[in-house]
Amino acid sequence: MTGVDGDPRVAELRGAVARLRRQLAALPGELPDRAAADEELAALDAMVSHGLPEVPRLRRSLLLIAGAVGSVSALSPALGEVRAGIDRFGSLPGGR
Repeated sequence: MTGVDGDPRVAELRGAVARLRRQLAALPGELPDRAAADEELAALDAMVSHGLPEVPRLRRSLLLIAGAVGSVSALSPALGEVRAGIDRFGSLPGGR
């Protein structure tokens, strides 16, 4: 198997991204960084859809998304799922 074909990590991460996107869309009220979060979630989904992404790039996306929605407690579980999905691709040198 090469690329994303049949890689369960890809399916898991794409599912987590989709759930966070749905929850973000359903969130009532204004969120100043909603557009930034939406854009980065779309970019994250595209990354894993077009081959195995680089772990540092995945983690950068996670930081941007967390910065945009991290203060919204209702999104914490879904954001945690995205993080867990990214963690399955491997860790950075030094255990981070």
